[in-house]
Amino acid sequence: MSGQISEIGGLRAYVWDLDGPRLTASRDASDLIGDAFSISAELVVIPASRLSADFLRLSSGLAGEVLQKFVNYRLKIAILGDISAATAASGPLRDFVTESNRGASVWFAPDLPALEALILAR
Repeated sequence: MSGQISEIGGLRAYVWDLDGPRLTASRDASDLIGDAFSISAELVVIPASRLSADFLRLSSGLAGEVLQKFVNYRLKIAILGDISAATAASGPLRDFVTESNRGASVWFAPDLPALEALILAR
């Protein structure tokens, strides 16, 4: 495991470390899901700095594969960090982030207080 256990917005969270390999494939999500289940986490928090460039390029399909995998396993997921350059460059990504943040399973937040606010709003 390369992360810490925390409580965020009343949820037991597995927060992936800032440093380490990037999430580059769907199998990386499987490893994270296994780690989350081993500690009974309800939420997995991934630093934006650990995402491959393909993740934020929606046409690659990586974000869809990874996020769907978490939803299928009934785990909430949050991407934590500044992705404003990517959302400014891509209308579809900006719309995807906006819609995700309205839901109850996938969130994008610049920092922990913003993430907690999103969670508590649900």
